[in-house]
Parts: sequence; structure tokens; C-alpha cells
Amino acid sequence: MGTQIKARSFTRADRREFRTKVQACLAALDRMLRDGSFTDARERPEPLLGMEIEFNLVQDDMEPAMCNLEVLQAIDDHAVFQTELGQFNVEMNVDPGPFAGDSVLDIENSLRESLRRADTRMHRQDAQLVMIGMLPTLELAHLDRERITANPRYEALNEQIFAARGEDIELDLDGVPLPGRDGAAEQLRADANSVVPEAACTSLQLHLRVAPEDFAEHWNAAQCLAGVQVALAANSPFLAGKALWHESRIPLFAQATDTRTQELKNQGVRPRVWFGERWIDSVTDLFEENSRYFPALLPEVSEVDPLAELDAGRTPALRELQMHNGTIYRWNRPVYDVADDHPHLRLENRVLPAGPTVLDIMANAAFYYGALRALVDADVPLCRFMSFDAARENLGIGAKYGLDARLYWPGLGWVGADELVLRRLLPMADAGLTAFGLSQQARDRYLGIIEGRCLNRQTGAAWQRAQVVEREDAGADRRTALHGMMRDYIRNMLSGKPVHEWPLGAV
Repeated sequence: MGTQIKARSFTRADRREFRTKVQACLAALDRMLRDGSFTDARERPEPLLGMEIEFNLVQDDMEPAMCNLEVLQAIDDHAVFQTELGQFNVEMNVDPGPFAGDSVLDIENSLRESLRRADTRMHRQDAQLVMIGMLPTLELAHLDRERITANPRYEALNEQIFAARGEDIELDLDGVPLPGRDGAAEQLRADANSVVPEAACTSLQLHLRVAPEDFAEHWNAAQCLAGVQVALAANSPFLAGKALWHESRIPLFAQATDTRTQELKNQGVRPRVWFGERWIDSVTDLFEENSRYFPALLPEVSEVDPLAELDAGRTPALRELQMHNGTIYRWNRPVYDVADDHPHLRLENRVLPAGPTVLDIMANAAFYYGALRALVDADVPLCRFMSFDAARENLGIGAKYGLDARLYWPGLGWVGADELVLRRLLPMADAGLTAFGLSQQARDRYLGIIEGRCLNRQTGAAWQRAQVVEREDAGADRRTALHGMMRDYIRNMLSGKPVHEWPLGAV
């Protein structure tokens, strides 16, 4: 959730001063870009894979466990595990590691060991970590204001979103019929009195450090890939007992943080969860859009003048720019940061759900990084042949239908997501990973999982949906079917087998 804050409320003067400071940060960033402040021998190290994984917490009875603070105290590793918005969430920060040779296999092993160690330490709590895009046993009663983690940032964020909106948040999703079921799709219609529904959306966030002059082509390419990524990795089909989209995280997250009333939507005001509206030429395009279109949610002002910092030969933190950027939830988000007193830019990819297994997470990451590298290395950018609207439409279609989606791709037209990956993107991803320097062993391990998922047509969402249908056909009601499916999901997750190899019968 980004930088922590101290204030719980803000004045009109705070907002005006914050706007001024954001403009000063933009001026400082522009000066740094023009003066070559990002140019340094350390700016182009070997590629690093960085990720954040959000987890749900469940009790032995598969109900959400509202005890993240107790769990974190038991784990006692604050550098790796941190709080998230909901009391039933925690977040894991995976230390960046070299993305070359067999080093990525070491990252996988390190991730497994961190999870094993956390599980051992938290065994006294009636809770376990679950990697899934949306916990199927969450009910609307679990998503009220009392479930916000006790943290000034989360509480202030909730207050500011509702102050801006002036009314309850509307959740409104039409689902996709379960396999073999005729009739109308299931629907979720509800009002929410907090932003806790956002906490139902647990994701895998991938980071890549990018040189400023290369940022635009990386961001544009990532936008092209977003719909394919979601279709390939969908893992969020159920909420509040309803069968919704294959990746329901995408629409739910957008609705849960929407500060706009219907009237503001009618006026064309942009949503804070945003795909964007055009290809970019520079990273500054994105930060300037943030400043131009979005009022501050958390206008906490520091005493540091970023331009004065530059004049003094120091690297400014650009705290207001970072704070503002952290409350605008682009699916591919720019990140400015400072490490060892040296500024850098990262591209944060936010479209993927968590899970289902460590191996699936690593495969999803490898596919994204490899395909992204191939698109960036191409002689002509893909965005020259794809409209921005087509890329945005792909995201919605991929999220709704998963591997059943038909997506638009230049040179192929409208094509099944699985066919697009198998025919076009897997060879590209392999070439991109080769360019990064990954070993043949690593490439075969991770891309083989992506290939198997497409051939079996079994994502986490497809498996969950099929399991619920099987249980309901055997006479279970929806609640019983979801709880039984969740038990089998966790057993399969702990087995380590990738999701395309999970059996469809009860474990």
C-alpha cells in the first residue's frame, strides 16, 4: 500500500499545498531526466526479478481468519511479511534476485523456504496462508468497515474515498455461467460501506527496473500483454457465493476504490483504477496525467523541497509524487524510487492474481518478463499495429472469460487466448528469456507450465469452477461446495504441483 502516513484527517490548506508540492516533484523529476541523474554504471546491472505476493488467511473451517496482526507477530519477519488493507490479508515482499542463468531457480527455492518458515511459526494461530486471487468463502459480511487493519494509512484511505464519493460503493458484477449450466449468469449486487472489498482482491505484483529512455516502450508493451496475462492466469471466480468472472479481481478492484458518483462517471471523470487512455512517449506522461486528473486522497506534505535537494547535490525522495502515485491504481504503474542514494524507475505490473502455487507464480512471472522483453526488442513496437482501445478491451475480455476468451492480436485478428499463447507468445517469451540470459533449464521449467496450462485449458479459475459444479451436481449446496473446493485447493497448493496438473475429483 506504499508509504505510511501519520495524519488521519486533512485540511483544505493541506490539499492546496500538496498539489503545489506534487508540481515541484514533477519539475524535479523532469530536471533529473534532462540532466542525466539516472545515468550511472549501476543503472544497468544484470536484470532483477522483484515481486510482491498478497495472501489470504483462512481458518481450519475455510472461513477467513481475521488475525493478520497476530499472524505477523508469530511470523516475526517484518522485512518480508507486512500488513495489507484487510484483517484477512498479509503481503510478502520477495527480495529481488538476478534474472539470469539458473538464479531464478534460487528465487523459487527461497520463496518456498520463506513460506515454509512462516507456516511453521504461525502454526499456533488458527490460520494458514492461501495464494488465491479471491477467497471463495468470503461473504459480504466479511467486508465491512470493522475488518480494516488498524493502520493510519488504511483508515485514512477509507475515510478519504468515502468523503470524495459521498455515498456507499456499489458492487455490480454479472458473472459467467458455470460449465454445463444453462440459464442466466449469476449476479452480485450490493452496497459497501468501506473499501474492504478491495482487500478481497489479492494479487501478484511484478517489478522491473527500467532506464528512463526505455520506459515508454516497456509500458506500452506491458499494456498490450495485460489481457493475455489475465486470461492465462485467472484465479478469482467466486465472491459472496456467486460465480462471477474468471478473474473477478479486475472489476471488483475498480469498483471498490471508485471515488466517482454516477454523475461524475457520466461526465467522463477518470477512475482511480485505470488502464489509461493512450500510448505514451515518456514516463512523465503518466505522472503528469496523475497530477492533471486525480485529486489527492492522502495529501500529507513533507517539509523537504525537492528542487532545493537537487540544488544541494542530493537525490530527492519526491515523497508527494510517490504518495499520490500510490493512490492511483494503474494496472501497469510507474514507480520512482531511490536506492543507495541513486534514483531509478520501475514498471510495476499489477494485473495478475496470486497463486495457485509457487511454481505457477514463477511461470506467470517468467512468461510476462520474457514476452515483454521480446516485444521491446522487436524492430517495430506492437502498439503501432494495435489500438489502445483494443488493448483495453482485451483486458476486460481476458478477465471475464479466462482461457475461453477470444482476444485481438495484430496479424491474427480475434483468436482464442490459448491459441495465441501457444502459436505466438510462447516462442516470443522463450526468445525474451534467452535475451535476459535465463538458462535452458529455467526456460523449459517455467514455459513448460504455461504450455501445459494452455493444452489442458485448466487455470485456477477453471479448476475452481469445475470443482464447484461437480460438488453441486452431487447434491451439495453452494456454501458447502465452496468450502469443500477450498480444502482441496489448499491441499493441491501445498503439494506444489502446478494447477494444470490438479485432478478434478475430490482429493
